[in-house]
Amino acid sequence: MDPLSPERRDCLQSATALVVAAGVSVSVRAAGGPTAPTPGPTMTGPSPRQRTPGKPGDFDFLSGHWKIHNLRLLDDGRWDEFEGEASCFGILGGVCSVEELRIPARKFSGMGLRLLDLKQQLWVDHWVSGKSGVVTLPGMNGSFEGGAGLFEADDEENGKPVKYRGVWDQVSARGCRWQQASSRDGGRSWALNWSMLWTRAG
Repeated sequence: MDPLSPERRDCLQSATALVVAAGVSVSVRAAGGPTAPTPGPTMTGPSPRQRTPGKPGDFDFLSGHWKIHNLRLLDDGRWDEFEGEASCFGILGGVCSVEELRIPARKFSGMGLRLLDLKQQLWVDHWVSGKSGVVTLPGMNGSFEGGAGLFEADDEENGKPVKYRGVWDQVSARGCRWQQASSRDGGRSWALNWSMLWTRAG
């Protein structure tokens, strides 16, 4: 098992999480706070036994300028609500998708770098923090299943295995959604900790 980099792990982990049983949607409102986001079926479903081969242009839907509504789980169980923005573009004939994420409200920025391994026909999602400029390795491997991008990585926390999952879904001409979760029971249940609703700017 290849460990995730500390930066990637910090981005993925949350001390307290909303546990979502596989196939079951859960919505919780913290006192005076926003309603917890509802995970999509790809997030709560099983991993594919055989991934759909990736192809150039799978991330073309992300090209352009975006406004992003964020809900991120805090350590105390409350959801933090804030706005962000991103600019994305594809290069190398759709083999690479580059995202510049900007969240001034949280003094946070970084770059999503999604690369298609043409030999394996597998997408790999990497993160670059604006504070370090270092590409995190290994990335999260993924594919598009039923119109949703499903990315996963394995790691350890306190000597115990943890799975991480990121999902792109609700893709349309005007928007999409990205969500992130973790599982400590081998993927039987998932703890959602971040949800982004993307809307095209302009």
